[in-house]
Amino acid sequence: MDDKTIRDYITRYLDWHEAHAHWGDVFRGVPQKAQGTRPKGGPHSPWEILEHIRLAQHDILDFSRNPDYAEKDWPADYWPAKPAPPSPDAWEKSVKAFEKDLKEMQKLVADPKTDLEKPIPHGSGQTIMREALLVADHNAYHLGELVLVRRLLGCWKET
Repeated sequence: MDDKTIRDYITRYLDWHEAHAHWGDVFRGVPQKAQGTRPKGGPHSPWEILEHIRLAQHDILDFSRNPDYAEKDWPADYWPAKPAPPSPDAWEKSVKAFEKDLKEMQKLVADPKTDLEKPIPHGSGQTIMREALLVADHNAYHLGELVLVRRLLGCWKET
């Protein structure tokens, strides 16, 4: 495969929804009351999952392009402190930040000046390609988890 084809494929893969629900559908329409509710027996609320996806994706993007990257503390820096959003508009702000960072990762991958296979200088062997695939995989996993949580809370409609 040529370089452009690989970049196009990975860029599309980051936003792919052929095999599962699209992130926009998964994040849309969660009633405010349900956003901070953990289903019976479930460890996370929709808010906790959304914030975890956003925080992890932002961290991976930061690691991928910031030579002064500072490693975060696990799990404190990757999960919100409380199961409910801190304000009525926090959900939408988080979704917009998620989308912005996703587009930034897509731009990084699509840029022909980005060497997808060269180890990231401040890393331990990671490459931009690996980080982009990590974002796609991590997002898909937790989006599926959020669909299940929404089903358990009775606020998911198949599209």
